[in-house]
Amino acid sequence: MKLLHSQILGEGSPFLILHGFLGMSDNWKTLGKRFAEAGCQVHLIDQRNHGRSFHAPEHNYQVMAEDIKAYCDHHNLNDIVLLGHSMGGKTAMHCATQFPGLVSKLIVADIAPKEYPQHHQDILKGLASLDFSEIESRSQADEKLSEYVKEKSVRQFLLKNLYWKNKGELALRMNLPVLTQHIDEVGKPLGKDAIFKGDTLFLAGGKSGYIQQMDEMLIAKHFPKAKIETIKKAGHWLHAENPDKFYENVMDFL
Repeated sequence: MKLLHSQILGEGSPFLILHGFLGMSDNWKTLGKRFAEAGCQVHLIDQRNHGRSFHAPEHNYQVMAEDIKAYCDHHNLNDIVLLGHSMGGKTAMHCATQFPGLVSKLIVADIAPKEYPQHHQDILKGLASLDFSEIESRSQADEKLSEYVKEKSVRQFLLKNLYWKNKGELALRMNLPVLTQHIDEVGKPLGKDAIFKGDTLFLAGGKSGYIQQMDEMLIAKHFPKAKIETIKKAGHWLHAENPDKFYENVMDFL
């Protein structure tokens, strides 16, 4: 089985962090260093079809959870703390419910176990419009992407995927064709019988709307020991918008 790429920081109890859709492990480097300094061995993971991890034709939460299990088996990790944001949060939920003996504590950032409608169409169209036979710089890529994605902060997040494939040739790290083909998988809910009885923390962005009050009963059904905390002054990218409060909440939970 192919292994996920990771960046490992620090020494101590294993703490795995999973990025969201179209993200990568680099998005978590600053917070990862802080968790490492607090005594954790932090594994910043690129999920399949993202970052420096392998590209594969399958992209769903079953196989992504199995990727995490295989990674932990390879590195002899158990009793892990598992943190996931957005799509990574869904992967983390699936992993904890499928392999409960592997996970000691679960942290889910701004995603609920419910189904979400597809809402990345403009982003995917914009990324697909980037013609790297013509685009020769990040600024040109940003200009083209701005026709589809108006928010500069979102474009900056997406363009972290750019890299120099060859001298003078830019490319995207993510497997865009497969992610576009399987976009409906990203919004799918947790299985109705999936339960994780371990300690669980859900962190919601106060300005996000991804986790709503009506979701609390569903969260409690799947995760009976769950606590739900709201991080104020933060939207969906709560770890980037209010990192100090995010760090504080996680450390209090641990």
